[in-house]
Amino acid sequence: MHKSKKVFTLGIVGLLPLLLAACSPTTKQGVTLKPPTDPFFGTFYKVIGLPLQHLMEWIAGFVGTSSSYGIAIIVITLLVRLIVLPLMLRQQRTMTAYQEKQKILQPQLKIVQEATKKAKTPEQQLAANNYMRKIYSANGTSMIPSMGCLPMLIQLPIFSGLYQAIAYSPEISRATFFGIQLGHSNFIVTILATLPYIVVSLIMLQGVPPEQRKAMQTTAFLNPIMTFIFCMMYNAGLGLYFGAGGIILIIQQAIVTYIVTPNIRKRLDEEMEENPPVIVVNEHTFDDWGKVTATASATGNSHQPADPDAIDHNKLRKRNAGKQRPRK
Repeated sequence: MHKSKKVFTLGIVGLLPLLLAACSPTTKQGVTLKPPTDPFFGTFYKVIGLPLQHLMEWIAGFVGTSSSYGIAIIVITLLVRLIVLPLMLRQQRTMTAYQEKQKILQPQLKIVQEATKKAKTPEQQLAANNYMRKIYSANGTSMIPSMGCLPMLIQLPIFSGLYQAIAYSPEISRATFFGIQLGHSNFIVTILATLPYIVVSLIMLQGVPPEQRKAMQTTAFLNPIMTFIFCMMYNAGLGLYFGAGGIILIIQQAIVTYIVTPNIRKRLDEEMEENPPVIVVNEHTFDDWGKVTATASATGNSHQPADPDAIDHNKLRKRNAGKQRPRK
């Protein structure tokens, strides 16, 4: 599950430079480009890029300083991030609860994972997979966490639209932000934009158990590395977008690490004290692994059923802690 999430995230991130590159022909930095006219990107520019361009021009005119376009980018970014912040926190809360439940079930899941590795036939693999499924279902959770894509879907058009607004507007691409031209990439802006994501990664690692922290470091610092690469590849205007967004992400990650995660852990500890997890498998379940197949179910000699659906979960619940109470 974690690998799937990682692959999905990397896939989305990997598509961003392709999307931006497709929005415009290859040119030198700082050169104002002609807006696209093809059906897809031309329509995207008219619907997203051009309105953002007009919005930035309006905010810049209202601010009325030499750095007004840069301020406009920051204002728009903060507004977008604040709008999606409740959605992001809700998604993080769901994911955190799923991960904490995974830790509780990990001893059983590890037994099944080891059995799956030792399986020599498709029937054995199927039986092991059935046990994995029943561990989740018997304990009221799912093998796949429910993760909404709405926050990502909201931000991707803004991200691409800002690139278009800067690239296709002579005023914005030639504008400066405290002496830094927005149409060029800038090393100082890149560093400043990357720093918030390093802080986010450090805060995130504080919420990870010490034994898992080392394994998580590479993944945690992937986001700052990708931010640095994007900011060096594209203009300083996008660097301001990343930097301003990173400030909101620091707040978001601090809430998740210091408030959401401890509360979820406390709630699960209380629930597990009254309702221990249902034990579907133990260290002896696969002792007679060769019999946990069609042969075992046919002879009935195995002390473990080949089909975990045959397990009497009511007896298991009574043996562990009585009937489970529905969660609030």
